Order: sequence, then structure tokens, then C-alpha cells
Amino acid sequence: MLEQWKNRLIAKLFTQFPSLARRAAAKVPPLKFDETPFTPLIKPLAQCRLALVTTAGIHLRTEMPFDMADSTGDPTFRVVPESAAREQVMITHNYYDHKDADQDLNIVFPLDRLRELVAGGRLGSLAARHYGFMGHVQENHFPRFVNEEIPRAAALMTQDKVDVALITPG
Repeated sequence: MLEQWKNRLIAKLFTQFPSLARRAAAKVPPLKFDETPFTPLIKPLAQCRLALVTTAGIHLRTEMPFDMADSTGDPTFRVVPESAAREQVMITHNYYDHKDADQDLNIVFPLDRLRELVAGGRLGSLAARHYGFMGHVQENHFPRFVNEEIPRAAALMTQDKVDVALITPG
């Protein structure tokens, strides 16, 4: 409980004083990948299927919340169906101040705005599934996050014939 309180205080400080967040982030060594995959978009967005991915701790109210007892994070993800109503979705994440997002989920999970883009013909369609991760994943969970959970979510997106993913932070 003390660890959660400490993390909430740090999150509040970083929100109020972004320069502190920048200084803390500068101390974290960048991740190195042998290769950064990039696939250019080969068709207009108006013909693409999009999946929404967030690190804001989004999940259905009926699902198990992210593990906030583990101070090193939760590497798993939750699936949010495209048909989910706003009232069915919630945030479980103690590492950022989400009081505004609790009032308007579109701040971190803009599903309503994406539906409007589809209705207006600017976006082809939405995937049947969207994905909520908890952005706070530390070293001990990082291998599972990168080697198991992300590939599982990517495989589901492949099944859904997703052309593009919109990734939002928490």
C-alpha cells in the first residue's frame, strides 16, 4: 500500500512539474533493438481497419483489473470489444492521474472519436478488438511483455485483418 501511495505521489509531481518527468526519463537508458520494424501504409486510411491500443490500464468492468499490488507492473493486456459501451470500460492504473480520463475515456481511449471517423468515411473500419495494457512494466516483467504479450496481441490483430494501430499513452 505504501508503494502505491508513493507511486501516486510521483505521478502527481510529474503531472504538475513536467520538467521533473523529463529529468527522470533522461536517466533511463534507451531500449536498443536490432531492427525497428516499420511498414508504410499502402492504402488510404479511408480503406484501413484500425485497432486501438493503449497503455492507460483500460479494461472491461467485468474483467480482472490490472495487478496494482505488484509494484513492478503487470505485463498482460485486456481486450475491449469494438461494441463496448463507455459504461462497460474502466481504468485500473495507479501510476498516472486519470481523474479526467475517468470522466471522458476518449482522452486515453478515443473509441468514440474513431467511430465518428468511420461514420464520416475518413477511416475504413474498426477492428473487432482493441487492447488495453498497463504502461508501468519494469525489468522483471519486460521479457514477458515483449516476448509473449505483445506478440499475442499482434496475432489477434492479424486475425482481425488490422491495417494500422493507434497507440495512446496513459
